[in-house]
Amino acid sequence: MGRKHFKAEEIIQQLRTVELEEGKGLILEEASRKVGVTPQTIIRWRKEYGGLRVDQAKRMQELEIENQRLKKIVANQALENSMLKEIASGNF
Repeated sequence: MGRKHFKAEEIIQQLRTVELEEGKGLILEEASRKVGVTPQTIIRWRKEYGGLRVDQAKRMQELEIENQRLKKIVANQALENSMLKEIASGNF
């Protein structure tokens, strides 16, 4: 069975739905079952997305992607510097 990857907007909507259901008196297990995820997933989402608005969550996702891109660039530059130092020392 494959995993479904939710977008930030969907996660925030699911969290709001769970909060509404809990407000009606349902326990976390029942509310999470109603949205189709596990209680552990809801807890993890609350830690990551709790209190965020949709536009803030989108911006956070964009920043995470940009951060990954920049980390790759730095890793490639470090590798190139290492190779250049090795070639310059004549140990190739």
